[in-house]
Amino acid sequence: MKEEIVDITIVGGGSTGLFASFYAGMREMSVKIIDSLPQLGGQLIELYPDKYIYDIGGFPKILAKDFVANLVTQAHYAKPEIVLGETALSAERDGDHFIFTTDKGVHLTRAILLTAGIGAFQPRKIGLKDETRFEGKTLHYGIKDLSIFKDKKVVVCGGGDSAVDWSLMLENLASSVTLVHRRERFTAHETSVNQLMKSRVNVKTSFSVKEIEGADGEVSKVMLASRDGNEEWVPADHLIVNYGNISSLGPLKEWGIELERNSIKVNTRMETNIEGIYAAGDVTTFDGKVKLIATGLGEAPIAVNHAKAHIDPKARLQPLHSTSIFN
Repeated sequence: MKEEIVDITIVGGGSTGLFASFYAGMREMSVKIIDSLPQLGGQLIELYPDKYIYDIGGFPKILAKDFVANLVTQAHYAKPEIVLGETALSAERDGDHFIFTTDKGVHLTRAILLTAGIGAFQPRKIGLKDETRFEGKTLHYGIKDLSIFKDKKVVVCGGGDSAVDWSLMLENLASSVTLVHRRERFTAHETSVNQLMKSRVNVKTSFSVKEIEGADGEVSKVMLASRDGNEEWVPADHLIVNYGNISSLGPLKEWGIELERNSIKVNTRMETNIEGIYAAGDVTTFDGKVKLIATGLGEAPIAVNHAKAHIDPKARLQPLHSTSIFN
C-alpha cells in the first residue's frame, strides 16, 4: 500500500509543534507529527512536568504537564497522525513533495515544519568522576515527581530560571533547600531572583559542588568550594543539577539548511533556505529572536499559513479568525 502524502509533517512534539498541529487543522491541512521521544510534550514533559510556567499569556501560572495536556487536546483538532520514537534522518524533494526518512520508516509530505526545540539533548553534568553512581536515584537533572522531596534536604545547582523556580517550589515542601550558583549574578528572571532572596532558601553564590558523599546511590552530603578556596559540607538527601543541556541538531545538520550557532536561520515567513521547509520555536534564530514558549506559539501560525500558501497558491494567506470558524 502506497504511503499517503500529508500536507505538512511537523518534526517535534513539544509546545510549538502541538500548537502548529492545531493551527494546521484550522487551515484544513492534513498533519503528521514525528518525535524521537516516546511521548508528546518535549522538554516540558521530559525534564520538568511538575514545574510551574509563568510567562504564557492567559495563564498566571500553570504546571508544565497541564499545559501540555491542554496543547495535546487542542492539537487533536487536526486529527494528526502521531509517530513517536522515530528520529528524523533526511528529506529529499520528489516532485511536489518530500520523501522524509526516519530511522524506522519513510513518510511523504508536501511541506515540513521543524519544531525540534533544542534538538537532541543531554543534561550538562557537574563533572565529578563519581557522580554517575548517584544518577537516577538521588542526583537529578529533571524532576518528574515533586513528592520525593517532601521533608528532605535538597541542594539545587544552577543560576537560571529552572534552578531558581525549583528552589522556590521546594521551599515549603522540603525540610531545607540550598541553592548553589557558581557566579554572583543570576540569569533567571529578575522577579524570581527577588523572590528567592526573600525566601527561606539558603543561597550560596560563587560556590560549586566539589565532592558528593554517600553510599548505594544515596547522597548524604555535598562539599561546596568557593572561588577563593573556602570549603564546607552541606547535608543533602537529594541533589538537583540545572546546568542546562548539551544539544545537537543531529542529522538535520546534513540537510543543507542554513544554520547559525546550532540554530536554524529563518526569515519573517519562518522559511528556511530550502523551499517547502519551515521552522519555528527554540530551534530557530533570526535578528531579535527571544527563545520563549510564547514566541514559539506565535511563530507556529506564521509558518503554517505560509506553508498553506506554498502548497495551495490560491489559499488565503490571512485566514479567518477562530471565532468565525467555531461559531
